[in-house]
Amino acid sequence: MSIDTLEDLYIEQLKDIYSANKQALDVTKEMAKAASDTDLSDALRAGADGIQDGITAIEKISEGHDESPNGEHCKGMEGLVKEARAHAIEETFGEEATKDAMIITQYQRLTHYAIAGYGCLAAFADRLELDNDLSALKTCLDASYDGDRTMTALATGGINKSAVA
Repeated sequence: MSIDTLEDLYIEQLKDIYSANKQALDVTKEMAKAASDTDLSDALRAGADGIQDGITAIEKISEGHDESPNGEHCKGMEGLVKEARAHAIEETFGEEATKDAMIITQYQRLTHYAIAGYGCLAAFADRLELDNDLSALKTCLDASYDGDRTMTALATGGINKSAVA
């Protein structure tokens, strides 16, 4: 596919965020199981639910454009997922709180990718006057910001402090 117009770019980026979400979903569930802090585990399960909601939203948006959301493999998220597995799941930690701090770090990296993707897509949808798409994308963007804020609150609320000991 040649990317000649903003609409072409929009469709290509829908596929990218769809691929990114599909890859992030599994590793987020794995981190939820690996977390020792109950609040962190719960937040990661909620994050996985939010990622699934994003996948569903992108499927609906794509259908509205007679497009499949498949066909793109997000190499950026592939790298982030590889890093999350290596550093948060497979790594050996002396303290559970230190592992939880690393899980937060890795999840926030995944989330920041989603924030960038949804933010760009929302800007494209706005310019293309795709009001229904824009509304759905803003919901996904807001959920991603909320997930990021939740992780920051958990980190600064006690997990990082526990990891110092």
